[in-house]
Amino acid sequence: MSDFTGNFWSLYVAALTLLGIVACLVLLWVTARKRIVSSADNTTGHVWDGDLREMNNPMPRWWMWLFVLTIVFSLAYLVAYPGLGAYQGALGWSTRGEYAVEVERANKELGPLYSQFTAKPPEELAGDANAMAVGERLFMNNCAQCHGSDARGSKGFPNLTDADWLHGGSPARITETLTRGRQGQMPPMAAAVGTPDDVKNLANYVLSLSGSPHDSVRGALGKSRFGACAACHGMDGKGNQALGAPNLADDVWLHGWGEQAIINMINKGKTSEMPAQLGKLNEAQLHVLTAYIWGMSNKPPPAKP
Repeated sequence: MSDFTGNFWSLYVAALTLLGIVACLVLLWVTARKRIVSSADNTTGHVWDGDLREMNNPMPRWWMWLFVLTIVFSLAYLVAYPGLGAYQGALGWSTRGEYAVEVERANKELGPLYSQFTAKPPEELAGDANAMAVGERLFMNNCAQCHGSDARGSKGFPNLTDADWLHGGSPARITETLTRGRQGQMPPMAAAVGTPDDVKNLANYVLSLSGSPHDSVRGALGKSRFGACAACHGMDGKGNQALGAPNLADDVWLHGWGEQAIINMINKGKTSEMPAQLGKLNEAQLHVLTAYIWGMSNKPPPAKP
């Protein structure tokens, strides 16, 4: 609730919470004072199944005090912990703080484990079976949601097991990607290319760069339009890792293959993001994860544990 930018919702929630507690008190007081006129045999007159009669006995006193204690506890809880809108609570507890404490405790406990890995370069660490077992867990918990449990990716998510790297596949570049994240942007280029027919010709020329099936006549006509793309992908279409521009001359298609997929990319562009992992993972964990990812595409012979 403390994340709200205005005070209205905080006050609304606080008022509604307190109103609910007061309503419980009022309901308890009203029911305690209400008396049902009973028959001479102390029943309410309600009968079920022929002979089950509802007695008119008062609620046990301990039960009523249990309700009162519940209300008192709820008020004490709202004073101690956040629950009244933007109020932080007297104890200063928060889920963020709890998470930070748990992370700090885990880092201290796992420090000795990671200390044996940090001195080794990623290329050497990739052959350490123990380090790779840790790296696999880190990958499964933090990367598999996008890249898949086998790291082969899917449409829009790169395959980490091949030699095709948008930003470079050296350990240093992988660490940079993990630490800082990446922003990928292909702007809509249709206006710079020309007419829809020009876009289609260009799509066929792009297919020709990788030897993919295409219309050779349209491909020849589209070559002159490739200048709009060369600033990022290069005149030979082999991309630019400094910009994260894909190689168009291989058979790896991150966002879909074929004439229509390329036309859509030219017309609409594409924006993608690899989130930064620093802050979520510490430097020692990033080091092990770098070695694991680098090892998947370089396949070093595993060392004996």
